[in-house]
Amino acid sequence: MLTRTLLSLAAISLAAAPLMSQGPSTLYDLKTQTLVGQPADLSAYRGKVTLVVNTASECGYTPQYEGLEKLHRELSPKGFSVLGFPSNDFGGQEPGSGEQIAEFCRKNYGVTFPMFSKLSTRPGPNQSPIYALLGTSGNLPAWNFAKYVIGKDGKVVAFFPSAVTPESAELRGAIAKALAR
Repeated sequence: MLTRTLLSLAAISLAAAPLMSQGPSTLYDLKTQTLVGQPADLSAYRGKVTLVVNTASECGYTPQYEGLEKLHRELSPKGFSVLGFPSNDFGGQEPGSGEQIAEFCRKNYGVTFPMFSKLSTRPGPNQSPIYALLGTSGNLPAWNFAKYVIGKDGKVVAFFPSAVTPESAELRGAIAKALAR
C-alpha cells in the first residue's frame, strides 16, 4: 500500500513538473537590462505598484513622457514607479541606441523613472520574456505607449491602450486601487 501511494505521489510530481518549469509567474520574477546595458532585476519592485509602458521617441504619443514623469514623481513616495521599455515594433519609431534614447528622454522630458533596454513586444521568437508574460493577461500593445498597471504582487491588474493618457481618471483610478491593496 505504501509503495503504491509513493508511486502515485511520484506520478503527480512528474505531471506537475512541466507546470512548474514554465517560467516566471510575475513581472517581478524577471531580469532585464537598463537602457545603458546594466543588469536589472525587476524583483526590486516587488511590493510596489508599477506602470509598465512600451515607449518610443518618434511617436505621436511621445509627449506622454511628460505625464508619465509627473505621475512617477507624484506617486513614487507612495510605493509606485513608472517603468519604461522602449520598443521599435510600431512604425520604426524608436530607432536610437540606448544612450540616444536616454539622452532624448532626459533632455526633452526630464525623465527620471527607470528605463530599460529596447525590446520587442510582439509575439514570436524575438518577443521579450517581459511582454510574453504581460501578454498572458490577454492584452499586448497595438501601438507605442500601451500601459499595464502591475500590482504589488507583480501581476497585471489593468491594461490601457496608447490613447489613454497618464492624466486620465481611468488610469489614475486603477493605480490608486492597486496602491490601496
